[in-house]
This record gives sequence, structure tokens and C-alpha cells, in this order.
Amino acid sequence: MGAAVGRCLRDRGHVVLWAAAGRGSATAARAAAAGLIDAGTVTEIAARCDVIVSVCPPHAALDTAREVAGAGFGGLYVDANAISPATAGEVAGIVAGGGVGYVDGGIIGTPPVAPGFIRLYLSGPRAGEVRELFERSPVDTQVVDHGGQSGAGIVGAASAVKMAYASWTKGSAALLLAARALARAQGVEDVLLAEWGISQPGLEERSARAAGSAAGKGWRWVAEMEEIAATMGAAGLPEGFHLAAAEIYRRSPHVDGAVLDAVLDAVRSAS
Repeated sequence: MGAAVGRCLRDRGHVVLWAAAGRGSATAARAAAAGLIDAGTVTEIAARCDVIVSVCPPHAALDTAREVAGAGFGGLYVDANAISPATAGEVAGIVAGGGVGYVDGGIIGTPPVAPGFIRLYLSGPRAGEVRELFERSPVDTQVVDHGGQSGAGIVGAASAVKMAYASWTKGSAALLLAARALARAQGVEDVLLAEWGISQPGLEERSARAAGSAAGKGWRWVAEMEEIAATMGAAGLPEGFHLAAAEIYRRSPHVDGAVLDAVLDAVRSAS
């Protein structure tokens, strides 16, 4: 997602840097394909960039903000990670301590290969500046309206949209995986799949897609489910379901991208 968003900005005429230090060869290949310039380190990015967009697994959001703040960055920091409004507030506090501007963001959708594939929700006093960066790009940017108030003043509103949305999409996928795992453990998986075919057509295919996605990316979703649980708790709602979803993804077998692509191709062929 980070490489795809970076490419959209590059195609808009912006110079887009990334830091290869500590990153793997697959990440480097994606960045190169997107036309991003390797600045080497976060310190170098902080010295050369006016805006930094953080797109990383949610468990790394706070450390990334600390690294940027520690590098002496003085521009505008956009956190577009799947984190709770409370964690977004922590990020804002970290970067603001160094005199950095902050915009809260939440990405919904798939990597933007064409208009309409993703929405980037934004909140915070400088959200409009970020929206302008993406004008006429495949990224649909929207400043969140919060309870009738201007979302430009509500840090965390964009993250709240992301949390509520992913609570269903990734949460329901985890429930499907749990249901199928239960049937398998009890020796009745074939019967369950047959019943799904009768009363819930398409559910077997959806569960297969969920398993393939969890195998390739589920490790990223553990912290996301925990962030959602924290958001639920802060709103006075039960946390337990999404803590259980985090455990489902924690137990999912991990495979690399090539294996995941083969699994999803097989599912598509079968359908």
C-alpha cells in the first residue's frame, strides 16, 4: 500500500523518497517499481522532505513516529495507519513535541491502481493540505465530518472511520475462519461446507479467500484487531470479539507473497 500511494504522489509530480535501511528486498522491489527514490535512512528523509506519510503495520506506528521526531523533522506528518483514535492522539503528541504538523489518516481499499480503489480519510487542522497533494490522483481523499463539526479540527476522526470499517471486514473474516476451524476440529468440515452451499452460497469461497489473505497478511492484522478492541472499549462497547479475532490471525499460518498469489489464483479458478 505504501509503495502504491507513493506512486500516486510521484505521478502527480511530487518527488517521493523512502528509506531502505532495515527493509527487505521485496519492499525495495516494490519501491523501485513505483519509482520512489531511496534516501537511505529516516534521518535523510526528515532532512529532505516537507511531508512524511507513514504507511506501516499498526504495531509499528508509534515507533515510526518516534523515529521521525527523533530525526528532527519539522514538516507535516501524516499517519495513515490502522490505529485507534487514542493511538492517533499518542502519535500526534510524539510528533508535535518536535514542532511537527500532524494529520490523522485512515486508508480503506486496495492498492490504488485506478481511481476508486482506495479512499484516504483525513482529519486534523491541516487535513486540507494533504487532500490537495492527492488531487487528480487515483487516491480519493476525504476530510471527515465529525458529528456535524468540521473534521479538520478533530484529530482521530479518520482513524475512527478505519476502525469501524475494519471491525466488520477483517472481523467477519476472522469469524469465518473460526467457524471453519471449529468444524474441522470436530470432524464435520465437509458437512459445514455442504450446508453453506445450500443456505449460504458463496460463503465457502469467501472463507477460502479469508484463509489465503490471513496466511499472507494476517500477521499485520493482529495489532489492527487489538486497536479496534481498544476503540470499542473506549466507546463503552465489548472488546472481546476483536481480541478473539486478533488471536485467530495470530494463529494463522504465514506464507510468502508468491504462495498467497497461488492460493488466491486457485480460488478464482475454482469460482
